[in-house]
Amino acid sequence: MTFSSKQLQAGLEEYKGEWSTQQITHLLKRVMFGAKPSDVNYFKTKTLSQSVEELLKPQIYPEPPLNYYNTSDYTDPTGIALGATWAFAAYGDGTLNGKRRNSYKAWWLQQMFYQGRSIHEKMILFWHNHFSTEADTVSDARYLYKHHSLLRKFALGNFKTFVREMSIDPAMLVYLNGNKNTKTAPDENYGRELQELFTMGKGSGSKYTEDDVKAAAKVLTGYVVDALKIDYSFTPSRHDTSDKTFSAFYNNTVIKGKSGTDGILELDELVNMLFQKEELSKFICRKIYQFFVHYDLNETVEKNVITPLAEIFRKNNFEITPVLSTLFKSQFFYDAQLYGAVIKSPLDLVIGNLREFDVIFPNSKTEFVDVYTFFVEVVRQGTIMQQSIGDPPNVAGWAAYYQQPIFYEAWITADTYPKRVQYTDTIVANGITRNGRRIQIDVIAFAKNLPKPNDPNLLISDSIALLYKVPVSAERIEQLKRDILLSGQSSDYYWTEIWDTMLVRPQDTMTLVKSKLQSLYQYLLSLPEYQLT
Repeated sequence: MTFSSKQLQAGLEEYKGEWSTQQITHLLKRVMFGAKPSDVNYFKTKTLSQSVEELLKPQIYPEPPLNYYNTSDYTDPTGIALGATWAFAAYGDGTLNGKRRNSYKAWWLQQMFYQGRSIHEKMILFWHNHFSTEADTVSDARYLYKHHSLLRKFALGNFKTFVREMSIDPAMLVYLNGNKNTKTAPDENYGRELQELFTMGKGSGSKYTEDDVKAAAKVLTGYVVDALKIDYSFTPSRHDTSDKTFSAFYNNTVIKGKSGTDGILELDELVNMLFQKEELSKFICRKIYQFFVHYDLNETVEKNVITPLAEIFRKNNFEITPVLSTLFKSQFFYDAQLYGAVIKSPLDLVIGNLREFDVIFPNSKTEFVDVYTFFVEVVRQGTIMQQSIGDPPNVAGWAAYYQQPIFYEAWITADTYPKRVQYTDTIVANGITRNGRRIQIDVIAFAKNLPKPNDPNLLISDSIALLYKVPVSAERIEQLKRDILLSGQSSDYYWTEIWDTMLVRPQDTMTLVKSKLQSLYQYLLSLPEYQLT
């Protein structure tokens, strides 16, 4: 990537420029999974401000994941019927739990695919990467669903309350050993990650000490997981009741030890102490910037974007939405140099591709078994491209969001790029088949939604405007037209004639039109330009 944000001088002043396909697709591809043509057309009827405010509205909470796994050979041993939710049931056994984890992951990707016009699902992924847990380590699918519910609840809410609730979340207690943290055997895992990864970061402005980690661990003693209630529980006898003294970085704060159930109050004091530090607000704003804008942080970005965003964050009592609203309305965000400056994550590629081409799945209500089965395959596609939903590689999340100096350039390797192309080739040409059903891109339906699909020049340029965020040369467009749509012929009328004929006599040219469009879109989706957003 040759982009450098050092060249960008704009700040958070509101963008007043053109509001058309280019700007709308830039916004939608960053805050949602893909830019559906229908969504692009919808936001053309709105102003920038109206669009951002609508995108920042939370989605309705979805129904929980279902038992899709009962078959003639297997029945849920806890009595959960096919089509009922397992989210609040008894644990069962390891085999059942594995099936539930598959159900959970497939359900999660369904929420991404069926998302409304909202940033909500993308923010859930952002926080999943931030408050990283691994499904294989947490194991209990019920804890995973409860953890997801927490991400969903606070994705656009108050970060301070979010941190407090995350500290006693059952999945997090299991993942970072909080449930093993006692006064006689203190475990520093969560106390460390709370500061290093979740609130302060490891930047030059973060000066907490090892003693601060130990003190935080003592504050957090006494919490266990209640498997029957699928919730945390506080055990006073396991809690360290001594006073906890923190370093000069935290103004030498002392959290007085408390006995009995009052020990829970120490968590609130710890959270209050953390949120008094200005570095916390800057750290979170940097992570938001790197996830949604670009990884290149420098003095210009710090001065013009991060510092004022962090001030907005603090002034709004750590509400997340005002920060996002300011960023996505800003002059900085719509600088043309940012278009196509980010490599798509595997989930952006797979889910975005399915959404942008309006791939049709079986009815999610009456044929949910087939829907879940298809989305298990979608989960697998993301996994083989190195983004396994629910299972980031470690507590820091996916390396592409933090690993210097390459960041999300790490998504593209000699192994993953061919798998990306294999996926798009398959979904265009043959589709994915499960249980005798097929999901596939309908290239003719996609082309029909373009303004003038019988004009080969406009068909290609309009497709590129929706699918790409970087320009394509006139020479490349001419080559695509000549070699694919015109079969080497010189006259544009050849394509116009076979398209128009298909509309009135489908039996004559539909197969030919479909074949040419499949070749066109396979080619467009295989190019490096399609990997950018």
